[in-house]
Amino acid sequence: MRKAKPKKRVILPDPVYHDQKVSKFVNHLMYDGKKNTSYEIFYAALKTVEAKLANEEKTALEIWKKALDNVTPQVEVKSRRVGGATFQVPTEIRPDRKESVSMKNLISYARKRGGKTMADKLAAEIMDAYNEQGGAYKRKEDMHRMAEANRAFAHFRF
Repeated sequence: MRKAKPKKRVILPDPVYHDQKVSKFVNHLMYDGKKNTSYEIFYAALKTVEAKLANEEKTALEIWKKALDNVTPQVEVKSRRVGGATFQVPTEIRPDRKESVSMKNLISYARKRGGKTMADKLAAEIMDAYNEQGGAYKRKEDMHRMAEANRAFAHFRF
């Protein structure tokens, strides 16, 4: 490698829960640099989750973390060209990418949902992910199924 790898930026923890993961999630949620708006959406969604899942012994933040874990994929398929043919090669995902992919999936499927506000949609998607259902969870299952179907090409790993 000619150039040095760029340094990882330090992400400051969020003001309410003092958690770095929350800040990363809010950064993915943000549009046009409107971080305050995305913080409001996220906190409103957690309030809704806490209200609806009041019978759970966990806090809203723990429910959100469990939901993220439930939609985190372990393997993905990458296209690899070998002798004129393109193979879908299953590969393990790096830990930082796992986190990023799960957050992006949760947010994108929340945006596609029907509902009044983004906070409501996000809350509904978090609750579905916590209960191992919904769009983001289905996406993870599909990724795993694709990797399992193409396991024969694992020797093309790069």
